[in-house]
Amino acid sequence: MFEALTERLQGVFRGLRSKGRLHEADVDQALREVRLALLEADVNFRVARTFTNRVREQALAADVLDSLTPAQQVLQIVNEALVEVLGGESVPLDLSGAPPTPLMLVGLQGAGKTTAAAKLGLMLRRSGQRPYLVAADVYRPAAVEQLLSLGRQVDLPVYEEGTQASPVDIATRAITWGRQEGHTAAIIDTAGRLQVNTELMQELTAMSAAVRPRDVLLVANAMTGQEAVNVAQQFHEQVSLTGLILTQMDGDARGGAALSIRSVTGIPIKFIGVGERIEPLEPFHPDRLASRILGMGDMVSLIERAQETFDEQEAAALEKKMRSATFNLEDFLDQMQKVRGMGSMSQLLEMVPGFSGLANQPGMAEALDEGQFRRVEAIIYSMTPQERQQPQIINGSRRRRIARGSGTNVREVNQLLNQFRQMRRMMRDLARGRMPRGLPGGGLFG
Repeated sequence: MFEALTERLQGVFRGLRSKGRLHEADVDQALREVRLALLEADVNFRVARTFTNRVREQALAADVLDSLTPAQQVLQIVNEALVEVLGGESVPLDLSGAPPTPLMLVGLQGAGKTTAAAKLGLMLRRSGQRPYLVAADVYRPAAVEQLLSLGRQVDLPVYEEGTQASPVDIATRAITWGRQEGHTAAIIDTAGRLQVNTELMQELTAMSAAVRPRDVLLVANAMTGQEAVNVAQQFHEQVSLTGLILTQMDGDARGGAALSIRSVTGIPIKFIGVGERIEPLEPFHPDRLASRILGMGDMVSLIERAQETFDEQEAAALEKKMRSATFNLEDFLDQMQKVRGMGSMSQLLEMVPGFSGLANQPGMAEALDEGQFRRVEAIIYSMTPQERQQPQIINGSRRRRIARGSGTNVREVNQLLNQFRQMRRMMRDLARGRMPRGLPGGGLFG
C-alpha cells in the first residue's frame, strides 16, 4: 500500500545524504517534497502540514545541522514524527471485566466486517482466549450463513437466531449463552449500511447500552482513503468508538487513511487486516509501520509471523534433511506453502530492511507473481508420492506425463527439477556452514 510513498521518501533522504552538510534551504526543499509525497498518498492536508512543521522545527536545531550525520538525524526525526501521527503506541483490546467480554464490530456495508469478525476470533483463540461469534446482522442477505461458514473455517462457535429476532435481543441473549458455555469473548457482527443513517445508529446505540461492550471497533476499508476518516468521525459521534480495524492494507490504495485517521479522529487503530483469506488480524504497531514506510523494514513482525507458522521440531527435522541432502519435493512444497501463509512475497520483502523497493525492480513482478507459485504447486501435485520423495527417478516419459497433468510443458517441469537440485545443494552447503556454490536463477523462480 505504501510503495509509492516509501519510494518518494527514500528519494528525499538519498538526496539529503548526498549533500553531506545540511543547510536550512536543504531542509526546506526536502520537506516540500515530503509534504507533496504525503498529499499524493491521500494524507489529510492538515496532518501533512502539522507533520512537516514539527519535523522542520526539530531538524533546524543546531545539534542536527552541525552533526556528522545530519541526514540520518533528520531521518530519525521523520521516523519519530510518523510514529506520533500513527498513534505513538499500540492500543490492545480491553478484555477486562466478567467474561464473556463483548466486542462490537460496526461499519458500512462492504467494509469486510463479517470476515474481520472471523479473523479477530482466530487471533484471540491463538492468544489463549475462548471467543465466539455472534450473528447480529439480520438485514444483509446470507449474512448469518456467511458467518456460520466462516466460523466452521476457523473452528469457532457462532451464536445465531436466524433473521427474525431483533439484533439487540440477539446480542443480549448471546452474552448470556456465552457465559453459560464458558467463553471469554463475544465478537458481535452488526449490520452495515450503504451509508450512515439514523436507523442504524439508533440500533447500535441500543445494542451498546444493552451489552455494554468493552470495545466498539469500526471496520473500515483502507482502500477508501479519506472517506474512511469521514466514516470514522460519523460513527464516533454516535456510538463512541474505542478503536479501528483497517482492512485491505495490502491493496493498491495510497495509504492516507492509515496516516490520517488517528490524528483527525483521535481513535486508535488497533488492528490491520490484509487480503480475503481467513488469517489472524495483525495488532497495529505505529513504530513498525513507520519503519516500513521509510524502507527500514519490520523484522519484529516478520519473526513473529515465522514463529506462528513454523514448528520448532519441524525446523530441526528439516535442518537434518538439509544437511544430509534428503530434502525432497514434498518438503519443498510444504515449506513453500507455509511461507505463502505468512503473506505475499511482496509483503514479506517490505519487512526486510533494505528490500522494500525490490518488488518494484524490473523482472521482480513476474518472479513474485502468485501464478508462478501455483504452477509449481500444480507440477508437484501431478507427481506420484514416490516421484516427490525421489525426484531423481523422473525420466523423460514421467516428465511428459507430469507436464500434461499440471497443464504446463516439459520445459517448465525441467526448470523446476533443475532449480530444485541447485537449491538443495545450496541449502546443504549453508546447513554445513559452507559458502553455496551457486544460486538458483531464471525460469519459474525469476
